[in-house]
Amino acid sequence: MNNIIIMRKIFYVIAVALAVCSLSLRAHYSSQNSMSGDSVLTASEQNGVAAKTESAKPQNDINEKSIIDEVIWVVGDEAILKSDVEALRAQSQVEGYQWDGDPDYRIPEQIAIQKLFLTQAAIDSIEVTEAEIARGVDQQINYWIQMVGSQEKLEEYKKQSITQMRKDMHDDFRNRQLEEREREELVKNINVTPSDVRKYFSKITNPDSIPDVPTTVEVQIVTMQPRVKPEEINRVKDQLRSYTYRVTSGETSFAVLARLYSEDPGSARNGGELDYTGRGMLDPAFASVAFNLSDPKKISKIVETEFGFHIIQLIDKRGDKIKCRHILLKPRVEQENIDSAKFMLDSLARDIRAAKLTFDEAASYVSDDKDTRSAYGLMSLQTRDGNTSRFRMQDLPTEVALAVEKLQVGEISPAFQMVNNRGKTVCAIVKLKSRNPAHKANIREDFQVMKDVVLAHEKDKFIDNWIREKIKTTYVRLGEKYKKGQYKYDGWVR
Repeated sequence: MNNIIIMRKIFYVIAVALAVCSLSLRAHYSSQNSMSGDSVLTASEQNGVAAKTESAKPQNDINEKSIIDEVIWVVGDEAILKSDVEALRAQSQVEGYQWDGDPDYRIPEQIAIQKLFLTQAAIDSIEVTEAEIARGVDQQINYWIQMVGSQEKLEEYKKQSITQMRKDMHDDFRNRQLEEREREELVKNINVTPSDVRKYFSKITNPDSIPDVPTTVEVQIVTMQPRVKPEEINRVKDQLRSYTYRVTSGETSFAVLARLYSEDPGSARNGGELDYTGRGMLDPAFASVAFNLSDPKKISKIVETEFGFHIIQLIDKRGDKIKCRHILLKPRVEQENIDSAKFMLDSLARDIRAAKLTFDEAASYVSDDKDTRSAYGLMSLQTRDGNTSRFRMQDLPTEVALAVEKLQVGEISPAFQMVNNRGKTVCAIVKLKSRNPAHKANIREDFQVMKDVVLAHEKDKFIDNWIREKIKTTYVRLGEKYKKGQYKYDGWVR
């Protein structure tokens, strides 16, 4: 035991020394770069380095503000730096997050808790792919761009290029995803019975503690795809053939063309790349061609799917999974063809109102929507507990929600245009089958809602106990200042 304690103390000294040495070298080389004509730093970065260098000069009265960085906690074999805390503090201020307790202590505790989950994630072989990280980071950046109005305004506000934002966000996003997946892994076998649900809610005496159930609706839909002119299909195919020629002739790469022209936003930003995927997860026509590819230097023939037209390039095969790139182009639909489809649907709606046929029959025999056709047009939503036909208004496609909002139960909407879940322009009419107004949850009507509340409570309780036990078995070392803090969990200070 004494040897373990000695080794831990040695590690702590080494961790501090490495952090200080790293910071010293960073400050030295940054200072050198700022003075040379070959500096790669922006003006604002050079000013920041200069300020840090100035603050690092020997002073008679060294205070906390004069320290560039320091190791303030060690959790397991991971050091927590003061700069880590300040970065999370700044982020929480931007997002308006209020800490439950003194941020000086709760922020490093939160970072320490994440490190417990990251350590366990490594043990459990939990992974996040680079493609997933890239998608998540880009989604966040795109959301910011929508909020501020343009990429230029975002770069001005953040004082960073988009490339630098992606680089800075990479590790943070990966760690948050690893933590989230490890939490899910830990509680995946927790479940509750109907008896547990009744017992939990029987103890609640305050009506405000009963969950509110928002308004839900059931909606039937009939869709019709506007006709696409043959000339437009030929234009798209010719465009894809030109891409194939440019790649095979060595003019450019497939990835560059995918970034520039592919209409699949999920993969285009990654050069058209689709990570290792099984045959069953792909469109059958796409999978048939992709899995027959054997030479990464060759490009597939043009493939038509429900999404549009593709060309595919093999990257790698691993067992029964394939990694490839693709470029997707979607034929444009002329407005006159959209108007024609809407006219036909409005005529169909009049026939239904006149009782010449039912909405169920129209959905079964006329609708182009394969997902709902066999269910008489009844829309459904995939949840973690399975499919449900009851939608909250915010869960409906925007165009459908706008149409349903104006309907009484049993009424049929005028025809409208929308983009379906495959990214295609379609026209539709909808019927409001039922509406369940907002109310307090009850066992008879809302068992699933109440079960979710109890299940979440049990999972939170399990995670809380897991953290407490993990702290007991993990090496933790706090700086002197942090030994006097008030924390959510006991056991940090030893």
